[in-house]
Amino acid sequence: MKKIVLFFVLAFGMIHFANAQVDFGIKGGINYNNNGEESFKNATNDIADGASAKTGFHTGLWFRGKIPILGLYIRPELLYTQVKTEFEQQSGSEDYSFKKIDVPVLIGKKFLGFANAFVGPSFQYILDDDISFNNLTTDEFDKFSVGVQFGAGVEFGKLGIDVRWERGLSENEAKFANTQRVDNRTNQIIFGVSLEL
Repeated sequence: MKKIVLFFVLAFGMIHFANAQVDFGIKGGINYNNNGEESFKNATNDIADGASAKTGFHTGLWFRGKIPILGLYIRPELLYTQVKTEFEQQSGSEDYSFKKIDVPVLIGKKFLGFANAFVGPSFQYILDDDISFNNLTTDEFDKFSVGVQFGAGVEFGKLGIDVRWERGLSENEAKFANTQRVDNRTNQIIFGVSLEL
């Protein structure tokens, strides 16, 4: 948790160091999580099939400051996220949910006057997790992980809408006493709405 707070403070300090005007606001949205799948295509196909057991939400704060290089901006966010997912096993599927703090630090560029595209690392810390497998030993996987996000969005005045894909980069598995392993890396499609204050 200390690493996340430190990185957030450093990112916010970079904005002030650049002598940029700082915009900030609130945001929220829907997260679709598909742990263990390797691709964006697999995730989007599953959303099209319903994905009712795999949705969650996020809410939090965002900041944005201009970087005086090629018209780029930096946008750190501090988010509370609650995610549900589903794992397949021989006896059927099992639900898994967790609550976490997310700190994406995105570098982006505006274009066409209203659109933007962005990419950057995302730091996560799991606050609480709940899985219905009986023998899960939660102390056997790291609660801190790093991923990458990229996406695009549009802005209409103070209202913004974006969609992004996040993939966990840290190798992270939930381990069971019976030697089963579940890939716990984040693989999310995130739909968000933001409001500048």
